[in-house]
Order: sequence, then C-alpha cells, then structure tokens
Amino acid sequence: MSFSQRLQDIRDGFDSGFWVANISEIFERLAYYAAFSSLAIYLHETLNFPASQTGTLTGIFGGMVWFMAIFGGALADRLGFRRALSLAYLILSAAYFLIGSLGASWMAPLRGAVPLTGLVAFVLLLPALGVSMVKPCVVGMTARGSRENVRTLGYSIYYTMVNIGGAAGPFVASWAHRHLGIERVFRVSALSVFAMFIAVLIFFRDPGRAAEVSPSIKQTLRNFLTVAGNPKFMIFLLIFTGYWVVFWQEFIMLPVYIHAHISSTADVELMLMTDASVVICLTLAVNHVLRKLGAFRAVILGTLVSSLAWLVLAAHPTVWTAVLAIGIVAVGEIIQQPRYYEYISNLAPAGQQGTYMGFAFMPIGIGSLIGGWLGGRLAHHYGEVVNQPERMWWVICGVGLLTTALLVVYDRIVKPGQEDAPAASA
Repeated sequence: MSFSQRLQDIRDGFDSGFWVANISEIFERLAYYAAFSSLAIYLHETLNFPASQTGTLTGIFGGMVWFMAIFGGALADRLGFRRALSLAYLILSAAYFLIGSLGASWMAPLRGAVPLTGLVAFVLLLPALGVSMVKPCVVGMTARGSRENVRTLGYSIYYTMVNIGGAAGPFVASWAHRHLGIERVFRVSALSVFAMFIAVLIFFRDPGRAAEVSPSIKQTLRNFLTVAGNPKFMIFLLIFTGYWVVFWQEFIMLPVYIHAHISSTADVELMLMTDASVVICLTLAVNHVLRKLGAFRAVILGTLVSSLAWLVLAAHPTVWTAVLAIGIVAVGEIIQQPRYYEYISNLAPAGQQGTYMGFAFMPIGIGSLIGGWLGGRLAHHYGEVVNQPERMWWVICGVGLLTTALLVVYDRIVKPGQEDAPAASA
C-alpha cells in the first residue's frame, strides 16, 4: 500500500465523533492531572490538613475513579455516548469548581455545619462519577468511530491523547498555581472540562449501536462474582496492588515531602510532568529493547524498577533527585503496563477475556486508597515525629520489593510464564 493510499484511509477511516471524543480526552486528562498534581499541596498548605489526613484524602481522589469505572460502561451504554459524555463533563466541571472552592468564604456555612474532613472527602468523590463515564465513551467511540483497517491506529491515537493530556495537566497546574493561586488550578480544570461539555453538545453525534452492548449493572455484579471465583487471578490482583501503592506516592506524598523537607518554593506540579513526558518519549524504545521478555517477567521487572526509584530520593533528597526518581518510576511503568494487560488476557478463561480485563484496573484503585493511608502515616511518623523524613522512602521501596518478591513466588508456583510464552516468541 502506498503512503498516499494509507493517508487517504486515515482521512476516511474515522468519523467526526471519533475526533471529538478523543480531542475531548486530552482536556479531560489535562483537567484530572492538573487537579491531582496540586491536590496534596492544596489540602496540606491551604486547607491545613495534617500529613496523615492529606494522604488519605488524596488517595480517595485517585482511587475511587477506578472503582466507579466498573459501572461506568453500563451507565454510558444506557444513556448513549452523547448524553453520557455531556453529563460526565458537566459533573466534572462542577466537581473541580467545588474542590477549588472548599476554602472560599461562601462555603463557610457548610464548613461550619459538617466536619471538614467529611465534606472534603465527599467533594473528592464527585470527579469519579464523571471520569467513570468518560472512559467507556471515548474507548467505545474509538472502536465504533473507526473502520476496521485503521482501528489499531485509532487506539494508538487514543493512548497518545491520554499521554498528551497527562503531560499537559501538571504543566497547566504549574502555570495556574504560580500566576493565579492554587485554588485557581481547580477552576482551570473546571473550565477545561466545561469547554468539552459545550463541544460535545455542539459537535458530537451518537454512533450507531454496537452489536455487542456493554453489560448491565446487574451483569457487571455477576461478572465480579465470576472473577472473584478465580483465586489465581484474585491473588495476582492483590499482590500487584503493591505496585500501585508505590507508584501513586508521586502524587500523594511526594509533593508534601518536597515542600516540607526539600524546598518550600519548588515547582512540584512542573516536576510531576516528568512521568508522562518520559512515557511519551521512551515507550517505543523500551518496548523494543524488552520485546522478547515474557509478559509476567516484564511485570516483575517493571515493579522492581519503580520500587528502586525511591532509593535515589532517600539517599540524596534534592529537587533533581526527586525528578530523577519520578523518571525511573515512569520507566518501570513503561516496562510493566502493556505486559500486565497481556498477562491478564492470557490468564482469563476462554470467552471471558472481556470480563477479566474489565477488572484489571482494580489494583490501581486499591493501591491509591492504601497508598494514601500508608503514605500519610509514614509522612507523619518520619517527618513530624522522629524527624527523619527520608526514611519513608525506604519503607515505600520496601513495599515495592516485597511486591516484587511475591510476584516471583507467584511466578514459581502458578507458572504464568507458560501462558505468555507464545506472546514472547511472537
């Protein structure tokens, strides 16, 4: 096929809805990661939560998205993509606005009427309602809005949009924090997704119904029981939660640690841009170098690399070693992430791959909740009680090394390498 013919296929192969949905994904991810990048500092320094509560609340924000997403597909299919997307962006714009308004004077009566921790926790749950509907809509539109001959390219475009938004979010948060104030970071996030609410209403048209519809909420619950009945799979998910406990510290406790113990003027949001930037720049190279490594071995290696990254910061805590640690965590993410999903698809019984893949992100949510609770308590104990804050990173690394060791034991007992051997030789 000539280049001009392939270019023509690309021009003709995607519906307008495909482009509207995927471009909106950039702004949704931008809004989410802008808010996430500033959230811990906002809670700790503006709303004056102690480190332990800051960790728990930030973990709630990052974790509940992944639990709600289990049911998001069923809800999006019931509403239709256009209504679900527009509703999701409207919810997100209101949620981010409320987060940025938690310290505002007009919220004072509400702050006085209910415990502040409960109020903040409730408001931090709201973005999960929106994000849980965005994901299935955009992924579903990528499938339905692209022809068969360009569908693989369509998914590549989707993942590229996600990474662009993930890199742009911390950058925008940095600019807004420095020039407008940290509360305005969340207002910028709200404006970003509200613009997408308008764009969806004007430009987006629902595609035709797919032959395969998303499962209902009742069927989703049945699927959960099916997955829970596979102990091999559940043990793996439980073990792999440790990876995400380690990973999420870059958003949960690293910002607080840097401001409290390294530099109170450090541009933490800009530093957090490192992760997505490394993923964008190095994914192809890392995947090429490790292409012959079996799927499960890649999961083990990625977990080990991300865990050891925090030793760099523990040994020599500076702004630049923090940036280096984030970069190394990102390399571990590149190594394990695609192979993790490959392994799960191999582990699932025949005909149940879709069900199993739907629950593959549960460790991400559980890891954020546990990571928030653990990170907050480590920051309090080592940073505020014994005054040896760098020790918290040794503990976080220890969690990662324990996870790596348990994965190795799992590898020896379950022998998942036998299942991904064909993929390794392909």
